[in-house]
Amino acid sequence: MSQFERLNRINSLVQERRVVPFNDLMDDLEVSRATLKRDIQFLRDRFNAPLVYDRDAGGYRYDKPNGGPRFELPGLWFTSEEILALMTMHQMLESLDTGGLLGPHVKPLMTRLTATLDSAAGSAQEILKRVKLIAVQKRRVDPKYFELIGSALVKRRRLILDYYGRTKDRRTKREVSPLRLVNYRGNWYLDAWCHKSEGIRMFALDTIHSAELSQEKAKDVSLKSVDDELGGGYGIYRGRDLQWATLVFNAEAAKWVRAEIWHENQKARELEDGRYELKIPFTEPSELEMDILRHGENVEVIAPSSLRSRIGKRLSEAAGRYGGES
Repeated sequence: MSQFERLNRINSLVQERRVVPFNDLMDDLEVSRATLKRDIQFLRDRFNAPLVYDRDAGGYRYDKPNGGPRFELPGLWFTSEEILALMTMHQMLESLDTGGLLGPHVKPLMTRLTATLDSAAGSAQEILKRVKLIAVQKRRVDPKYFELIGSALVKRRRLILDYYGRTKDRRTKREVSPLRLVNYRGNWYLDAWCHKSEGIRMFALDTIHSAELSQEKAKDVSLKSVDDELGGGYGIYRGRDLQWATLVFNAEAAKWVRAEIWHENQKARELEDGRYELKIPFTEPSELEMDILRHGENVEVIAPSSLRSRIGKRLSEAAGRYGGES
């Protein structure tokens, strides 16, 4: 244990048992006599703990409060492993480019955790250098809009968005009730109730041209309703009208694909000749098509016929661009 963990453990044992013999504390903490004495003195000197040895009771107990500051240990205690996990999580959040929503508020906590970890288990910064997160094809979000949307979510207020929809290639003004922020493949999306279309819609944060907080209260929509409406389709393109794609990967591609999770409800099976069959639910095929195409000649779409035709057409068009090149 680190010293921080030992101090917390001493406090817990004395509070629970009222009186704890010195040897019991030593055995529980698995430390030497000298180390335990230093920890007890540290509690007394640094935290003003009224910890006394009662010869009649045969152990340590808490006496009446001393003069001066009230004895109280900090409210949050973590092991060095938990601290490192928290800091790694913070590094992951930074890699997602959360803009101004979390950074300024989390930074003071990270500074304190770094100091704690440095004293407990060596250099925190040196450890974190050994963790590298690489984000690719990430689209930037204006930090001021990210923070504004986060504020609207917390305050349950509506937003007025000037939004560019890539699919229809046009800008529209929308009044929305924000419901949930979603990060998918390094990019941020907002699930919201659109008051113009009277339904749940998804908005990519990187295509928001302007946003302002409305004084109107947001419409209450349960997250279960959001999940039911958007359904379990493939990737970010979700909806209720599910279809199932059946893909067969050759033995070479199967080495990699069998370890991948394409969808939480996917169905898979090994074929006798080493090939691998994967069945995936989808609604809108755009994203699924892109993931199929990256496997090129190593995958065949078996069903549905409409998806098979679309992939065949795209591959033919791609081949046509290279003509007779070898």
